[in-house]
Amino acid sequence: MATSTRDQTAKKIPLLPLFSLVFFASIFFLLSLSRTTPVSPGSYQVKARLRSDLNCDYTDGSWVYDPDRSSAKYDSTCKEIFKGWNCIAGGKPNAEEILRWRWQPKGCNLPPFDPMGFLETYRDTNIGFVGDSLNRNMFVSLFCALRRVSIDVKKWRPAGADRGFTFLQYNLTIAYHRTNLLSRYGSWLADPKGGKLESLGYKEGYRVDVDIPDGTWASAPSFHDILIFNTGHWWWAPSKFHPVKSPMLFYENGLPIIPPIPPDVGLDIVLKHMIHYVEEKMRPGGIKFFRTQSPRHFEGGDWNEGGSCLRQQPLSSHQVQELFEVRNTGTNVESRLVNQHLLRAINESSFHILDITHLSEFRADAHPANAGGKKHDDCMHWCLPGVPDTWIDLFILHLNGIKFRD
Repeated sequence: MATSTRDQTAKKIPLLPLFSLVFFASIFFLLSLSRTTPVSPGSYQVKARLRSDLNCDYTDGSWVYDPDRSSAKYDSTCKEIFKGWNCIAGGKPNAEEILRWRWQPKGCNLPPFDPMGFLETYRDTNIGFVGDSLNRNMFVSLFCALRRVSIDVKKWRPAGADRGFTFLQYNLTIAYHRTNLLSRYGSWLADPKGGKLESLGYKEGYRVDVDIPDGTWASAPSFHDILIFNTGHWWWAPSKFHPVKSPMLFYENGLPIIPPIPPDVGLDIVLKHMIHYVEEKMRPGGIKFFRTQSPRHFEGGDWNEGGSCLRQQPLSSHQVQELFEVRNTGTNVESRLVNQHLLRAINESSFHILDITHLSEFRADAHPANAGGKKHDDCMHWCLPGVPDTWIDLFILHLNGIKFRD
């Protein structure tokens, strides 16, 4: 007896689900093999650790006091430490105690980087720090740690850098390019013949070319394989860029921006242009970081108003909020304000964020203060050894994660 078309259809085996089942089973099997394959010992076995650790939020945690913590990766004898940051040599009372606090992220650990392993892993690599003196703080931290394990070093100024060093045995170069605003700027005086700014009553100030990089680092993207940028402190510096006596006057395409714009708007435009410039000029395969703002800890007034930072231990979470909450419009809110502009600017770029702000906000105890050799307390830069060493640990953890991600 003949079967109907409907009966024949019912007896056919549905092949698509079967193929799908076989396909996914194969994928699962291959993945299980990759998980059990031992990682090669090269790169001091960071690959396996980073695959899991990078799921952690390293910015969320607390500082833990460890009285038995081993000494820093370098000491106060490192000659590259700027005198005002050498708190041990400068006699800061709690200079040694600063080193006994360890940043502990919630749910994971921040491993200290291995200087010798780093030199091995990043042979034939150029690394540039571009920014203000806080990036120099960080640059010196890395240099001193590497210098302690490798003494064959050449000092020079690559690609217009303020200072730089090559570790000759590894052909690893690190350099610091000083720039306050990232963009080119200089003194401006009114033209006696008049002009657009002159017609608005401007007599002097600082010309800021939003679309031209500062010459100190313009060649850095084509030289370095890895770049770490920062900017911010000079954008909120009325003692330098007074809004009336010495305002920032922004230019684009060689012409003044009319009507004139305030510094926060200028910062947004500069970031847009500089990010585009770096992405266009960077060496193929280059890795780009933007470090978030380093917090200041002035209490009782700003640096020129008698402000100080004499605390002997890290702040509590409540104290951090009081000191840095933007709504409080206090002396130190600059860091969170700058970060708002920075995060918007890099949102759709290929830059990676190195977020050091929150973990640093706790460390009101770790600035040179009155041991910095200035007429006022230095509550902006950091003691070395000190907090920037933790920034370096975090930076290298992220860098390794990017390098070994594939």
